[in-house]
Formats: sequence, structure tokens, C-alpha cells
Amino acid sequence: MISPERALEILREEGCSLRLIDHAKAVAKKSREIAEKISANGEEIDVELVHVGALLHDIGRSKTHCMDHGVEGGHILRERGLDEFVPFAENHLGAGITKREAEELDLPGKNYIPNSLEEKIVTYSDNLVRGADIQTYEEALQELREEVGPDHPATDRFRKLHDEIKRSGGVI
Repeated sequence: MISPERALEILREEGCSLRLIDHAKAVAKKSREIAEKISANGEEIDVELVHVGALLHDIGRSKTHCMDHGVEGGHILRERGLDEFVPFAENHLGAGITKREAEELDLPGKNYIPNSLEEKIVTYSDNLVRGADIQTYEEALQELREEVGPDHPATDRFRKLHDEIKRSGGVI
């Protein structure tokens, strides 16, 4: 596994802006905080994987700021031989994207749903961080509702992420 310092170097090498790097650092800080709480609660979790995955989750934004930045991030990470971090890039959008939703968004037709607890933590944290500022779960949920609509399946997926992380001891 690469170090957080190396992850930040990679972001700079790929041409990520300072603003994006600050966002990645904020997501990583929040993700690590949640992962450490879950670990302290006795749940097995790879805190370092969460930290580095959070730093690299938006690497695709070095090429595009469109919805496909997750897919682009996956390409970049594969090219660099960092396959273990691909799911953090591909599966963090919204609260995950189903195959049907991906096809509607002109993304390659597959599920982009976070699977591991580590991926779920990064996805959840990314929803809590706007720029480099942390918002509450309630604020993030309201923002998501305004963005995709109150009845969109992404809002339900975000609520389920929150509940799972809360049950694991990551949210107080």
C-alpha cells in the first residue's frame, strides 16, 4: 500500500488543483475519523486503506469534472498499478450508482455501488464534505435531495450508508 504522502504526490503529478487536493484531504480526515471510531468499537477495518482511498477518490477530476470523473479516476489508478484504490474512485459518486442509473448517465453499464465498509466510509464522508468544509448528515441529505430530487434512490442509499456507519460506531 502507498502512503498518504505518496497519494498526495500522485494527485499533484496528475495535475489536480490545490482546491481539489484540499477537498481530498478533508474527505480523508473525516473518513479516517470515522474509520478509527469503528475500529475502536471492535469492527475490523483497514484504516490506512480508508485514508489513502479517500485521498485518491477524486483523482479523475484531474481530467474531467463531469459525472464520469469516477470512471476516469479508475482508469488513472489502473494505469498506475493502484487497482486496490479503483473502487474508491469509481463507487463514490452520490451514494453509489446502479447499473440502470449508470446507463441513463451515459456511464459504462455496471454498478458503481460501494461494497466494502472502507468504500462506504469514503462515499459517506465525500457527501459530508463540500469543498473542504464539513457539513452535518442532515445538511448533506438536504443538499442531495435538492440535487437529485427527494424521491431519487440516491437519497435512500445515503440514508442507508448513514445508518450502517452509525450501527458500526462511526457516527455519534
